[in-house]
Amino acid sequence: LKKYGYDAVRYWADSARLGTDATFDEGMLKVGRRLAIKLLNASKFALSFGGPDAVVEPPERIVRPLDRSMLAALARLVDDATTAFEGYDYARALERTEQFFWRFCDDYLELVKGRAYDDADAEGSASARAALTVALSTLHRLFAPFLPFTTDEAWSWWMDGSVHTSAWPDAGELHGWASGADPAALELAGQVLSELRGAKSAAKALMRAEISLAVITDTEARLAVLAPVLADVVEACNVTEVRTEVGEAFSVEATVVPPPTQP
Repeated sequence: LKKYGYDAVRYWADSARLGTDATFDEGMLKVGRRLAIKLLNASKFALSFGGPDAVVEPPERIVRPLDRSMLAALARLVDDATTAFEGYDYARALERTEQFFWRFCDDYLELVKGRAYDDADAEGSASARAALTVALSTLHRLFAPFLPFTTDEAWSWWMDGSVHTSAWPDAGELHGWASGADPAALELAGQVLSELRGAKSAAKALMRAEISLAVITDTEARLAVLAPVLADVVEACNVTEVRTEVGEAFSVEATVVPPPTQP
């Protein structure tokens, strides 16, 4: 408890399936502590747009395809977590929430942060900030049974009262805000993002390095899903030109601009 914190120990205990024996595993405590720290850091990012009063945007302002896709995926998560809790399968609720959260941090936050800070694109910025607000509120409440101290601390940064007296997330409300959005769009954008990052790493370039040309090959159906969110991928990866080609398998080819040579 002193080394890893109360929430890390609770995370380990809550990862055990109901009716099965649980072996003490210090590695799980490390994972739990890392998750708690990541949740605090992600919360700070989402609340970094001028303080709590500035970040609470009306959900109706969520109009961009990537933001709506994230909400559609979040709505599915709330459905799954609610069903799991109703069946006393708390370990599955934790597992599904944790899986979503890491993808949210690795993909969505990276894809949207440029637009969220872009005051020149008022509509896009407001959409990103509103989506971040909804996601943060929902994730705090989903994690509350498992990371009670961490979530209550983060909740106090921008909400009155305790997260533990707040209402459970409303999946129906989320489905309504994301009406017509395809959660697969965010997943595909994340896949392209990962490939472009990998190309930069292979070229031993910085993540902010320019990609002069990116060629994305995939099936016609998947490319149609990707098209509405491609602009966010281009901005996040500093891509000058992007082309899409229809093919049987997913692949991404990228031409990374080498850094200027030092005199």
